[in-house]
Amino acid sequence: MESPSGDPTGTDRAGGRPGPAGRPGWTTRRWLRVGVSTTLVVLTALGALGTWALARTATISDRLVDVRSPALVEAVRLENALVNQETGVRGYGLTGRREFLEPYTQGVADEKSAAARLRRLVGDEPEARADLDRVLERAETWQARVARPVAAAPPGPEAARVVERVGAGKGAFDSVRASLQEQQRHLADERAGTSADLADTRRLRNGVFAAIAAVILLVAVLVFEGLRRGVTMPLERLGSDARLVAQGHFGHSIAATGPADLRRLSGDVEAMRRRMVGQLEFTEKARTQLDEQAAELRRSNAELEQFAYVASHDLQEPLRKVASFCQLLQRRYGDGLDERAHQYIAFAVDGANRMQVLINDLLAFSRVGRVHNDHDTVDLDAVLETTLDALSVPVEESGAEVTHDPLPTVVGDRTQLGMLWQNLVSNAVKFRAPDRRPAIHVSAERDGDVWRFAVTDNGIGIGPEYAEKVFALFQRLHTREAYPGTGIGLAMCRKIVEFHGGTIAVDPEREGGARIVFTLPATGPDDSDPAVEPAAGPAAEPAAGPAAEEATTTGRSAS
Repeated sequence: MESPSGDPTGTDRAGGRPGPAGRPGWTTRRWLRVGVSTTLVVLTALGALGTWALARTATISDRLVDVRSPALVEAVRLENALVNQETGVRGYGLTGRREFLEPYTQGVADEKSAAARLRRLVGDEPEARADLDRVLERAETWQARVARPVAAAPPGPEAARVVERVGAGKGAFDSVRASLQEQQRHLADERAGTSADLADTRRLRNGVFAAIAAVILLVAVLVFEGLRRGVTMPLERLGSDARLVAQGHFGHSIAATGPADLRRLSGDVEAMRRRMVGQLEFTEKARTQLDEQAAELRRSNAELEQFAYVASHDLQEPLRKVASFCQLLQRRYGDGLDERAHQYIAFAVDGANRMQVLINDLLAFSRVGRVHNDHDTVDLDAVLETTLDALSVPVEESGAEVTHDPLPTVVGDRTQLGMLWQNLVSNAVKFRAPDRRPAIHVSAERDGDVWRFAVTDNGIGIGPEYAEKVFALFQRLHTREAYPGTGIGLAMCRKIVEFHGGTIAVDPEREGGARIVFTLPATGPDDSDPAVEPAAGPAAEPAAGPAAEEATTTGRSAS
């Protein structure tokens, strides 16, 4: 399709550069600007001409109505006044009766008023003024020679004798009548000429407005056709090409047609299509690699499951056997062993036990999100109470005071949340300050779409420089002799919280103890609403393994 700029070959897709024909490509804005400007110029010229025609029509119409027609009417009235004068004078002269002079008297008054009005109407027209002056002059001549002498004569035969003496009065009035007819003919001609001018001006006005209507119609047709060819058709083609690409035909190229800006748009869409094709190729390669990695991950998980089975059964059996036989050796031959031998045996038994605890902790860590993954509504109050019952021995031995706010109901895995409470509370008990009674408080508050929990104690605390280190596996800030444990507890807490979609961190501003803050997603407008019943079933039991066997061994990362 030929471009709106008239260049059948179009222009460069960049837009402003000339195409092969050497002419620059016009944008839609430029076409609209030029078209609107041209149309405004034409319409302004036609509008000015139409305005002049309207003004001219009004002027001529006003002159015809206000001057020409009234002037002709007044000329007829002037003629009637003079005729009435001549009739009254002639009747008085023939009859000698005074009442016949009334038309003359009235005619004189009518003549003056008609002459005054006619003079005002034709005051700016020399020819009409000359006609009026000629009529009045001849009328004055006739009145001086005939009308006034007859009217002044006494009634009776004397009036007839005066009429006979002025017998030439008829010829004088004929001269007046001729002047009146000439005046009326001139006024009638002027009126006819003005009517002709009015008709011509009206035809011109009608022609101008017809031309304006034709121009508007032509502009509407040109705008419609221009928009259809320059905008609608290119956009429809662009939309059709884009829909084909959207339907999966990514190899279909986008054709550039229309004005320069639409060609630029088509070029941008084509560039986007090419980028999409490149991204799809990259995504396909990445998906293939991801499938391979997923297969490798499944294989690795299967191996991990096998390792967990071996670690929980086969790997612990030799450790139990080593510990058992060392203890048997000590009991049977204890009398023949010296103190150093007993110490070595104790070292071996302790190492086997610690290895067994470490294996159990690692198994518990690996089970988070894999074995225990039953999400349900969990009453954290009940879970915490069960956890405190399990930790009652170390709590009583340390003399710790554990308090908590009303805790909400959340959605999660009951076993994992029980492990979370157990690790946090046992850490707070274990890392107590030697000079004061342990005080532990669990708080909860709603913060938008999450619940924000905090476990606060008055123990030895955690330095700000270790706030991130404590959540890593096997990270210890104290010796095993000072605080026993494997260094997995807080790492397991982080894994449990993140598995439930929350975050956990150490409050660095806490002084005189430690505060562990973590969040869990809220399940509704008010998770502590009594109407929300917890899931049926027993409260969460503490996790089996090292956390249950030795609460103080699942220490924070400081252990």
